[in-house]
Amino acid sequence: METNNATAPGLDLGPAARHVRELIGSIDDRQLACLTPCPDYAVRELLGHVLGLAAAFRDAAHKKLGPTTDTPPTSALPVLPADWRTALPPLLDELVEAWRSPAALEGMTQAGGVDLPGQVAGMIARNELVLHGWDLARATGQEFRADEADLHASEAMLAPGDDDRSGADAIFGPPVPVPADAPLVDRVIALSGRRPDWRPGD
Repeated sequence: METNNATAPGLDLGPAARHVRELIGSIDDRQLACLTPCPDYAVRELLGHVLGLAAAFRDAAHKKLGPTTDTPPTSALPVLPADWRTALPPLLDELVEAWRSPAALEGMTQAGGVDLPGQVAGMIARNELVLHGWDLARATGQEFRADEADLHASEAMLAPGDDDRSGADAIFGPPVPVPADAPLVDRVIALSGRRPDWRPGD
């Protein structure tokens, strides 16, 4: 009798990372100073944040804990390196590949100086790509595209529940009211404390 030794699949961050790559490929230097929906972050700082989180969650997936994983994201404004255009795309690829391993979801790891289960870290990584993809698109006047599965995952993570959003209000701010029949993307963005109708200059 044969036994099924198939291993549970890892987490696919590919669609969310691909959308971010498409967005950054269309950002010109003049837009680096543009405001974003993230308070205190211009596009330059937001890109620096994305670069830092990609490295942190890549290493979190590998359980390679150290400087990239133990620094809180609010410790200082992110600094965008001069080579970001060539550094960020392959880093996003490494992030995706790291979370495709089932081992990434097992046991405990660390990100942003917080110890947390691998499953939770993966969910946070995907949510970060979705939300910051929207931030970059809105700040630079580009179309935002996200897979429905990623949006549903973010909605489930951010929605109020018995765990009181797992501290989400402290990270993102309280949810912004939107109509019950609002598009899924607007509901997700509102749950993150952002205004779905945000435009530069607001």
